[in-house]
Formats: sequence, C-alpha cells, structure tokens
Amino acid sequence: MTSRRVLVTGATGFVGEAVVLRLLLDQVLTPVAVVRRASCLSGLCPAVMFDLASSNELPEFENIDAVIHAAARVHVMKEAAPDALAAFRKVNVDGTVKLARKAAQSGVRRFIFISSIKVNGEVTLPGHPFKADDIPAPLDAYGISKLEAEEALKSIGKETGMEVVIIRPPLVYGPGVKANFYRMMSVLTRRLPLPMGAINNRRSMVGISNLVDLIVTCVDHVGARNQTFLVSDGRDLSTSELLRCLRETIGGKALLIPFPEVVLRAVLRLCGMHSVIQRVCGSLQVDITATKAALGWSAPYSPEVELKKTALKFLESQQ
Repeated sequence: MTSRRVLVTGATGFVGEAVVLRLLLDQVLTPVAVVRRASCLSGLCPAVMFDLASSNELPEFENIDAVIHAAARVHVMKEAAPDALAAFRKVNVDGTVKLARKAAQSGVRRFIFISSIKVNGEVTLPGHPFKADDIPAPLDAYGISKLEAEEALKSIGKETGMEVVIIRPPLVYGPGVKANFYRMMSVLTRRLPLPMGAINNRRSMVGISNLVDLIVTCVDHVGARNQTFLVSDGRDLSTSELLRCLRETIGGKALLIPFPEVVLRAVLRLCGMHSVIQRVCGSLQVDITATKAALGWSAPYSPEVELKKTALKFLESQQ
C-alpha cells in the first residue's frame, strides 16, 4: 500500500508533536514535520523549517495529501503584546490563510485545523453544553482569532474545493503538559490545605491521546469532510474529582477541604480573582454526540487512564 504524506505544523508543540509520533506508527500515513527549530523529531521523519509568525516563505506541499495545522499563537494568561488581537491575528489568521491558500493551490486534499472551544465561549450553564453548531461567542483575543481563522478557511474551501475540517478541543492535558495543569500538580505535592474539596462543577477536558486519535481519524474519514467537531474524553469531571484523581497517583500531600463553594466564590471575588473563579468553580461542557455519530468515534482512553499517565510523567520530571 502506497504511503501518503501528511504535513503537520506546530510539530514541536504539545499537540503537534503527539500527532507526528502517532503518525510514525501508521503504515499508510507518513508525517512531514513543520518546525521552527531543531527538535527531537529530527531524523525520525521528513522535516521543514517554517515560522507561522513570519510566513513570507511557506513550506512546500509537494506530494502532500493532507495538512494538520496545529501551529498557533496560543492563549496566554499574562498578555505582553500592546495589541493582543493584532498579535493573535497575525499568526492565527493571516499565517493560517497564507498556508491554506498555498495548500489548496498545491492540490492538498484536506486541511485539518486545530481550533479551540474558546470559539464557543468560556462558560456553560448546567444542562446546556456547547455544540458545534452553536452561535460562536468568543470573549478574548485568542478565541476571536480562532473564529476568524475558521471562517477564512471555510471560504477558501468553498473557493478551491479543498476539504476543511475544524476541531475545537477544550483543555488538553497529557504527559508533558505545562502551564496551569503542571502548576496544579506541583501544588498537590505540597502540604497545603486546598479549599476545593466540595466543588460540584462539570468540566470537559481531552487527553492528548484521545485528541490525537480523533485528529488522525479525520485525515481520511468521509464523514469529516467540511465538518466542525467538538471533542472531549466523553466524561466530565468536577474540579474536586480532578484533584483527587491526580493526587491518588502523585501521592500528594495537599489536603482537600470541603469548603462551601458559595463561600469560596465570595472570597475569590473579594480578592479580585474573578478569572480564578471561572477556572476553579465554573463549568465548561461540550456535547460530542455529533462527533461520535459522524465518525463512529469514541474516546479510546478514560479520563482516569489519561490522568494517571499525565501524573506519572510529572513525577518522572521531579526526579
């Protein structure tokens, strides 16, 4: 069987690298890694140098069947750019459009765009999870840039016939995860009382192995053509459940105190920590019913399995 080449942008990033490593095990699809600098992928597969932020010289698409576009200017907690929206647009919109137009001109069959659930919004009410066909309601510059990129890609697809697939993941975690998820695991190793033992919110997340499985499924599946998909592990957890699950593997010393949620929210509000209230106490759920129906797909790994792998990698990094 002839192998087909799949170009993966952002191949040094958390999602992109995981996609490349998965494709290296595939007997039909061969990854071509797009990187900004030398990485551990060097020598494992064909690689090209390209920086989405300065996309004057685009990568070549010779014999490329599909593109998985995971490169992006990612959401940051403390924005340093004087005009955050302009900074996100330069990379996430302008760079993506240039890349997609050249891909279409070169005969690429399918373009898979890794977007974000932030296109839908930041919070859901009980019993009202986000759906892929909801009216978009991004609230920050990152989410706005992802929505604008989605809309531009759909237009390019209609103009050129290139198939466009959009995937909007919620929080992605897994071995090697950084940022807030890493800090949360670090806190669990300390002998600190945490007033988060009675939070009854619901959060959709997706383990990196589950996300990659969906992405690879979308490379060829006829049901993915020109569709937008939400993705998750298939079972939502509360903040309290998440912390207990991680602590079980980490052997954490932190004490989870069943502090009344209404009091916790009030304290955080008095301290001016409004964004923390949403991250800790708020709900964000996604409905993946349509994804499962269109692709015959379900997450192959449970949240417990994915969280255990994440925690074990964290422990390894502490040695």
